[in-house]
Amino acid sequence: MSVFALGLNHTTAPLDLRGRFAFTLEQLAPTLQEFRTRVNRKGGEPEVALLSTCNRTELYCAADPAMVTPAVDWLAGVGGVASQQLMHHAYVLEGGAAARHAFRVASGLDSMVLGEPQILGQMKQAVREASTAGTLGTTLHQMFQRSFAVAKDVRSSTEIGSHSISMAAAAVRLASQLFEDLHDTKVLFVGAGEMIELVATHFAARQPKAMAVANRTLERGEKLASRFGAEALRLADLPARLGEFDIVISCTASSLPIIGLGAVERALKARKHRPMFMVDLAVPRDVEPEVARLSDVYLYTVDDLSALVQSAGEKRQAAVQQAEAIIESGVQSFVHWLGQRGSVPLIQALNAQADDWRALEIARARKLLAKGENIDVVLEVLSRGLTQKMLHGTLAELHAADGEQRTQLAHTVSRLFLRGTARDPSDDKPGNKY
Repeated sequence: MSVFALGLNHTTAPLDLRGRFAFTLEQLAPTLQEFRTRVNRKGGEPEVALLSTCNRTELYCAADPAMVTPAVDWLAGVGGVASQQLMHHAYVLEGGAAARHAFRVASGLDSMVLGEPQILGQMKQAVREASTAGTLGTTLHQMFQRSFAVAKDVRSSTEIGSHSISMAAAAVRLASQLFEDLHDTKVLFVGAGEMIELVATHFAARQPKAMAVANRTLERGEKLASRFGAEALRLADLPARLGEFDIVISCTASSLPIIGLGAVERALKARKHRPMFMVDLAVPRDVEPEVARLSDVYLYTVDDLSALVQSAGEKRQAAVQQAEAIIESGVQSFVHWLGQRGSVPLIQALNAQADDWRALEIARARKLLAKGENIDVVLEVLSRGLTQKMLHGTLAELHAADGEQRTQLAHTVSRLFLRGTARDPSDDKPGNKY
């Protein structure tokens, strides 16, 4: 068994394609179970976890490497694209490379915002969902727990996360470039999730004239709105109220756009074409792409913010090398552990064989005792029987080997059986007696 990661992110795939492979938190567990059902092969069920954020969708598996192709075909089918089209924008990483990628993602080194901390929480949630779905398993559990430990080490030992400009801060910065004074603006937040909460915190610090939260579930919207002294709106009231707001930030889990071109056109007309600043942080999109063509609307997506946040990332490149060293150490440790896991079947077989030999010799000894044999004789027979069974195969291989093969085998046997003795393995040469 090995591990592999199949994914696409903000550097490999455009926003609209990523939207095809976006999963809500509620969809993760049933999707993982569906994956197992669809691609299960003989030899045990694959371990699988799924990470889905606005910037990436990644499938992590612990399975036979032959599982990669079925996994690609399954994911392509989920997104409604051909496997070849998916692989044009996706990546497949195996073994240590897959672990290294997971560690870099958890540490914020693969994020649009270098060192951003939000991805770690999203990764932990993905692992919890896989555990709930019963698809995690020992190997993936070990890899993710090590990735979390490495991320913590990177965060505490380097400056990778200091002074980071998050998506929320970037949105505020862009808005302040369009409006001279954010005190005179009205801000609408669409959605009530973690990202909207973060953005609302940043905007609230600039004390706009008014703020409102529109959410499908009014109760949840009211809870968030109360934290910032904002108004709570029903999502159904959004089209009628849209024109009241200068700034609109949206991030929901809707599979279809909830702010259409027509609604924005009517809002602009009601505003007498005063400009609107809109940020669509959702994947898939919350705002129809055609809205960007309107002359009085400044619409930004998560990908549009990348240039702004990258400028802050460049200032922390000096810390990246240190973080990469920490990650590499963690990867090597995991690869070593994974290699040891590969020996488990052999170890189990050796233990089973030894148990069989022991059972046979004990049964033989009991028969001798039942016949009245002296106990010292029985112990001698028992010990010799076990010794002969343990050494028979090894001695047979040594006698059958020739030349260099015999020399190498002799050194291996010496390391295995002559530990702590005075015997020099160099004595094990072709022609010596055993």
